[in-house]
Amino acid sequence: MSDNHRRYRSIRIALSQMYATEPKGLDAESLNVLACLISGIVGSRSTNYPKIASKVPDRTKLESRVKRYSRYINEADPEQEIYLMPYAEQLLTNLSDHTLVLLMDGSDVGRNCVALMLSVQYRGRALPIGWLVLSGKKGHFSQDRHVQLVSAVKNVVPAGTDVVFLGDGEFDGTKLQQKLEDFGWKYACRTASNTILYDGAEFSFQDLLLKPGMCLEITEVSFTRQRYGPILAVAWWHKDYAEPIYLVSNFDLKEEVCYWYQKRFKIETFFSDQKSRGFHLHKSHLSDPSRLAKLMLAACLAYLWIVYIGLWSFGQELHKVVHRTDRCDLSLFQLGLRVLEHLLDFDKPIPVSFTDFSHAYPNFVR
Repeated sequence: MSDNHRRYRSIRIALSQMYATEPKGLDAESLNVLACLISGIVGSRSTNYPKIASKVPDRTKLESRVKRYSRYINEADPEQEIYLMPYAEQLLTNLSDHTLVLLMDGSDVGRNCVALMLSVQYRGRALPIGWLVLSGKKGHFSQDRHVQLVSAVKNVVPAGTDVVFLGDGEFDGTKLQQKLEDFGWKYACRTASNTILYDGAEFSFQDLLLKPGMCLEITEVSFTRQRYGPILAVAWWHKDYAEPIYLVSNFDLKEEVCYWYQKRFKIETFFSDQKSRGFHLHKSHLSDPSRLAKLMLAACLAYLWIVYIGLWSFGQELHKVVHRTDRCDLSLFQLGLRVLEHLLDFDKPIPVSFTDFSHAYPNFVR
């Protein structure tokens, strides 16, 4: 059995096991195509249809496979704006024993499209939960878009779970903060240096005499000319940063804000893994937002699977086989890719899961 066939077969079985009964008819066909896309994306390290098709076991001509995948993606509903990961609720439930750290950020994807992504932080990775894709270049998403996405994800967060929300992009409105307060979530959001604050008189972060290594807090302050609050404002110039960052939060202490906000940078690992270090999503050649958003379903499932293999390998001590024996310098994603190649080379069973991230392995140190 070829590597392509073994990889596809393992994914197809895992996907079908997520259903109460074996899918039939159109559901089965859709699941087959999704399994092909996931397998081909991982095998080719690409989201380009011909490259995907070249790594999928199929007796039809490559052109026929490309048309099949294109047809599946083109069936995306242009009216659907928010996409949630399949099995997102189960994934978050498996992680809800601890505080869920949700990360929001945007990035260029496809041709002249941008994605706003909401992920959950996990062991140095950002696991995708929900997203929306719009036409345009990377820039400022509206308040309404932020609220729209976070509200959709709220529906799959287990009740009673402690949540910390971290946002970038120079938030300069108050709708998102109010929504997060309504949810009972803690938050730390970056804002612009010229954002208006009020504590009896108007001022901005620019008025503070901040120097490298300093971290200032302003308690019980109102945010913007809408005078939303009171909130905690933090001006933080970490000694390792080229410039200061300015944060608004409903935490009580600046130390809490800085501790949690540092985790926000983990989402950059997701975008780099999906693009330059992984599946090259930015080179998919798609320019339609709805189609690109649907393609991201397969790309994100592929990403979750590879991260899972990286984590699983610690329980099997395979990280010592494919990498160093004294320590692991690879991310879970890069380790997962390397371990998968090892399993294929030595004809070993291939584990597949998109939700099982609750295990704690003592050898995992990253």
